[in-house]
Amino acid sequence: MPEPGLVTVSSESGLAQDITAGSHRFRSDEPVPQGGDTGPSPYDLLLASLSSCTAMTLRLYAHRKGWDLQRVTVRLRHYRIHAEDCRQCETKEGFLVRIDRDIEMAGNLDVEQKNRLREIANRCPVHRTLQSEIDIRTTVV
Repeated sequence: MPEPGLVTVSSESGLAQDITAGSHRFRSDEPVPQGGDTGPSPYDLLLASLSSCTAMTLRLYAHRKGWDLQRVTVRLRHYRIHAEDCRQCETKEGFLVRIDRDIEMAGNLDVEQKNRLREIANRCPVHRTLQSEIDIRTTVV
């Protein structure tokens, strides 16, 4: 039985990585020319985590409220930008990460419901994780 919450990544050579998450197996790689493009890049996986969490959170909320959310599509783009180009950011020197998120919702939703779902999108667990302080502890075994 796989350990809950455990993700294992390993590689024999090159940049392609074999990933096991629970009972799921998939691959990550860098695009050509650095890698072989045999799977999504690490940043693609990060964006996939945020977008899938966003969509799930919106579905759960809309279902609980009894709202007619028939389809949700989340599109993300990742950029490295100069900190000075971000007026609302605390960091003013060097580079920072910016993710643009577009959410398309289909269904019989009024403007107020769509605005509420936009607010709820910012509360998905992965969104909150990415905006929090993260403590990563590394041990070589």
